[in-house]
Amino acid sequence: MPNTITSGRIFKHAFAIAGMIAGAVTLAPAAFAGECPADKQSLNAREPVTFAAKDVTDTVLAATDLADEAPKLKGSKMRVRKLTIQPGGIVPWHSHGERPALIYVMEGEIVEYASNCTVPILHKAGEVARETHVTSHWWKNLGEKTVTLLSFDIMRDEKDQNM
Repeated sequence: MPNTITSGRIFKHAFAIAGMIAGAVTLAPAAFAGECPADKQSLNAREPVTFAAKDVTDTVLAATDLADEAPKLKGSKMRVRKLTIQPGGIVPWHSHGERPALIYVMEGEIVEYASNCTVPILHKAGEVARETHVTSHWWKNLGEKTVTLLSFDIMRDEKDQNM
């Protein structure tokens, strides 16, 4: 039989810790990955490149068909993917014109080469990169450690093989 005094204390401590975490998350500003400096933004600043995917693993962890979910987006899926990019690895050029995404950098640092920025953008662990309909880009792991990303996106085309 569980000790109700000990169980109650553990529950109170767990509840207090959960409250502190929730409060910290609520009060802390969102951590968005490095963004292009305002003076370096430009339409068509970078031309598409033809690098193939290199030393990158793209694994779909989960997906939900949005046809039956609010707002009933027939033909769309919301999914979570894990991308692992080895040192020197490349995520090839792709567009987010039809596939908005949020990328959470779990481990490592990776450089983005975006179509609307004249300089490379560094993304570090713990940050979130926003990929919108105006985003076309490619990524490269210039470091010596493996980079792990979580990609949360809305996909409409089942044949879309873009990372």
